[in-house]
Amino acid sequence: MLPASILIAAVLIAGSIFFVLGDKNPNSDQTDDDQLTAVASKEEALKLGDRDVILGNPDAPITVIEYGDFQCPWCGKLFAEVEGPLRDNYIQNDKVKMVYRNFAFLGPESFAAAEAAECAKDQSKFWAFHDALYELEHKDGQEHNGNLNRKLFLQIATDNEFNINEFTTCIDSGKYTDKIKSDTDLAQLAGVNGTPALFVNGQQVGGFITYAQLSPILDQIIGAN
Repeated sequence: MLPASILIAAVLIAGSIFFVLGDKNPNSDQTDDDQLTAVASKEEALKLGDRDVILGNPDAPITVIEYGDFQCPWCGKLFAEVEGPLRDNYIQNDKVKMVYRNFAFLGPESFAAAEAAECAKDQSKFWAFHDALYELEHKDGQEHNGNLNRKLFLQIATDNEFNINEFTTCIDSGKYTDKIKSDTDLAQLAGVNGTPALFVNGQQVGGFITYAQLSPILDQIIGAN
């Protein structure tokens, strides 16, 4: 997504941060009960589940969830420019835990990569696979260039000492096809309509967001606890 899609606006007013999520339309026919149901559904969609692989201390006070597409250039930029210092300064210090969720909407390559990443979870190697995919896919910053393919997935698996037979069976069987479709539905329920979409403790803080924008938000939350 373009930077203009950023919803962050971490506005420091009287020592507090406000996350701009959109105002209720006064002309809307939606009832208060409907609004409460939508909020509850969003909260449910954002809850961590059994298939979420946590990077960092599970007891860290801040949860960062990224919805991404491995083919998305802005997701690649987020990985290249933001995730490194986020890991060094917050995740490794037990201040933040991070979860990556698939929102594979850019086409068949994206969908195949998301399925392969789910297969990597079965061998407890998701983050190694995630990192390698972004590093290799975004060397040229192009979408739909054929990079995300079975050959690449198997090469990454080999480099990271996967059980290749199990991994190959998983990606060839379509084991996680339905899950990737379900992930998209749940992401939309949480308010995601593009990538990257970043949530901090349940509040969406942006599409693409720089580390300089993200860090004060995290520090504000840490300081309030």
